[in-house]
Amino acid sequence: MVAAGRRGADAGPSTVARWWDRVVAALRERVRRVRTIGGLALQAGLAAALSWLVAHSLLQVSQPVFAPISAVSTLAASVGQRLRRTVELIIGVTVGVLIGDLLLLVIGTGWWQLALIVVLAIVVALFLAGSAAVVIQAGATAVLIATLSPAVRDLEIPRFVDALVGGGVALLVTAVLLPLNPLRVLNRAARPALDLLASQLDATAEALTERDAARARTARGELRQSAGRLKAFVEATQGAREASTLSPVYWHQRHGPVGRYAQAAEPIDRAMRNSGTLIRRSVTLIEDGEPVPESLPTAVADLAGAVRLLKRQFAAGAEPNRAREQALRAVRTAGHAYRDGVGFSGAVVVAQVRTTVSDLLVASGLSQEDANHLVRRGFGEV
Repeated sequence: MVAAGRRGADAGPSTVARWWDRVVAALRERVRRVRTIGGLALQAGLAAALSWLVAHSLLQVSQPVFAPISAVSTLAASVGQRLRRTVELIIGVTVGVLIGDLLLLVIGTGWWQLALIVVLAIVVALFLAGSAAVVIQAGATAVLIATLSPAVRDLEIPRFVDALVGGGVALLVTAVLLPLNPLRVLNRAARPALDLLASQLDATAEALTERDAARARTARGELRQSAGRLKAFVEATQGAREASTLSPVYWHQRHGPVGRYAQAAEPIDRAMRNSGTLIRRSVTLIEDGEPVPESLPTAVADLAGAVRLLKRQFAAGAEPNRAREQALRAVRTAGHAYRDGVGFSGAVVVAQVRTTVSDLLVASGLSQEDANHLVRRGFGEV
């Protein structure tokens, strides 16, 4: 009983520590989320205020409720696709107004008329565009026309003007008044994914050195959490491309660091998946007791270093030459490990180092052919 009590006392602090670590991790994630979207919140606030002022003061719309709503929906629901969503917003409102007005003239008002108007507005929107944004705007506008037109005169033109003003002001804020720095957007989104990849490759290198299968399994499990971070990175590349296209301030970045960074999303995704295979095979290698040449964990650690260098050089907007050199160092070391003698799973780990290095070289801006050539030359004769 004394031993059981001691085990319970030992478990208590460790449980509290794990709980605290989870709380801290959750808070950090929420702070990161706020920092990532904070600029969007400022853009939405400014766009809502300006669209209301334009519709109310310049265009004399008495109650310009939908102008700020349109501006906020354009900004908040369309990261990387604001120009397209603005067009969709206007199309949806136009369809809703036309269908609502035409049917009201023919069939009048009532509950079944409302149902018919909404159904037809959505069907026409689907036929014209097929986008969820167009369908939502067409259906919502048809509801407004069918329910408020009998009581509110000339509702159609203000509704259309509000949509036009809201979308236009949102684009103005995005492009000119408060443009987000596309390189900063990319850095904030890419950092968590690249940090996760580098840290788990480091953990795998240490697991190989110490023949610690449990540590390698932990690294494998941690890397599986990369899906959400990669999705955020891909969305950020769309937003960065849009910002560098719409905003004159950042036009010079379209074909420079932002363009290169945005093109890196797909090969980094492949590098993540290939690294997952590398880590899984490292677990099998350790569990099967295969030989682990000293150069094998060194190659994996070099690969982690290449990921970190790529992140830093992307963040600085610099040509990632050092990252390429580090990646090729990992390939050369993997070649030494292969020639020093590895088992079946060890050979797979070596092959995944080569493949992941090729992905990182493509992410750095090289063509796939050039990357494969450099990897083969760096690896040496098989």
